[in-house]
Amino acid sequence: MKQFALLVVLLTTTGIVGASVSKNLAYPSGDVSANDIIAQTYFVNHFYSFDNYGIGRNDKDITAFILRPKDSNPLTITLERYLTNNPKKSSVNAQDLAIFRSGKLKNTGMLITDFVDQNKSQSYEIFIPAIRKVRRFAQPARDDAWGGSDFTFGDVTLRKPKHETHKLLGRTTMSSCLNIMQNIKRNKYTQNTDIKADCSVKGKQVYKLKSIAKNTDWWYDYRISYIDIKSFADYRTEYFKDGSKVKMIDRSWTPSGLSDPRASYWGYWYGITPATGHETLAFIPSSVTKVNHKYKKKNLWSTKTLRRIPQKIK
Repeated sequence: MKQFALLVVLLTTTGIVGASVSKNLAYPSGDVSANDIIAQTYFVNHFYSFDNYGIGRNDKDITAFILRPKDSNPLTITLERYLTNNPKKSSVNAQDLAIFRSGKLKNTGMLITDFVDQNKSQSYEIFIPAIRKVRRFAQPARDDAWGGSDFTFGDVTLRKPKHETHKLLGRTTMSSCLNIMQNIKRNKYTQNTDIKADCSVKGKQVYKLKSIAKNTDWWYDYRISYIDIKSFADYRTEYFKDGSKVKMIDRSWTPSGLSDPRASYWGYWYGITPATGHETLAFIPSSVTKVNHKYKKKNLWSTKTLRRIPQKIK
C-alpha cells in the first residue's frame, strides 16, 4: 500500500490539480495584486500555456526522482509523464499519465483525470503489473506526504488560491543560485545527467508573496514565495510554523520559446526539511521535454493505455 501512495506523490508532484484558475487567464498589464500574482503562478505551474506537456526519455536521459534521508543512500525512481490540457471530453479539464520505468515500480502506470466540475473529485487509476489490472482509488488529502518525500500533495496538486490569504510584501532580487541536492551517489539512471544548481535566477526581480493558511491548525502557518515579475514562475517557497522554517522548495524553470512569457517548464524541483535534513530532488532533463507535441498514439490518455503500456511513446 505504501508503494501505491508513493506512486501518487510521484505523479502529482509533476503537477495536475483541480482547476480554480481559467486556462484563458490573460497576461496582466499594469499593476498586479497579491491575488493576481498567485493566479498567474497557478497558471504557470499547470502549464496552461501549453496544449500538452511531456517528459519522455531517450537513449541517455530520463526523469529521476531522488529521495535521500540525511547520511543515507538515496532512492532513485525513473518515470515518464504526459499531461494534456486539451482533452477530448468537454467535461474533463486535464489528464495526466505517468509511466514508471525502474525498480519495484517498473511498468506501473497511473492516470489522473481532473474534471471541469469542481464539485467532482479527481479520478485516480493505477495499473498494477503483478495482477495485470487497473485499480481506482480516492483523491488524497492536501497535507499527505507519502513515500518519504519532502513534498505534500498540497504543495503542487490540491492547494488552490482560495485555501490561503495572500499578501504582497513588495519586490526583491534573487541574490544566489537555486539550491540542489549535492554529492549525489550516481547510478545507471543519473551517471550521464548534468545535475547542477540553476544560477540563471541570480539578479532576477521577483515578487515576495506571503500566503497565510486559512486552516489554523495546518502543518504550516504561512509560506513566502519568490515569483518572477515577468514570467510568474515561482523560484522558491519557504514554509514557516511557529516562527521557524520547516521546509523549503526551489524550482528551476526553462523558457519554452513560445510567445507567452509564462510558457516555461520545470528543470528540477529540490525540497529539504531542515529539522531532519531529508532531501528530495525531481530532475527533468531538457532533452526529454516536449510541448504541444503531436503524439502518434491515439487515445494516449485512456484506461486502455494503462492496460497496455507502450515501451516507447512517440
